[in-house]
Amino acid sequence: MASIKVLFFATLRNKTGIRSTELQIPAGTTLLQLKSLLVQKFPNLDEQLMEHCRASLNQQPILDEDQIPPASEIALYPPLSGG
Repeated sequence: MASIKVLFFATLRNKTGIRSTELQIPAGTTLLQLKSLLVQKFPNLDEQLMEHCRASLNQQPILDEDQIPPASEIALYPPLSGG
């Protein structure tokens, strides 16, 4: 198991009710798998919203298929809209 920190921004912060959380995830977990775990842990998050979220790993962009190393910080950002 790997210990990571997850930061929530904007709408995600509102839906979870927290700014960040510490999680234990299995070694080799991808960002896509983490998003699914977060939907299970936080019922106000939904798959569709998480599907469109962007993320960074230790302040660098990360893709859904990328694995999350131990002791990482993942920041999640909801999709932006506006004009």
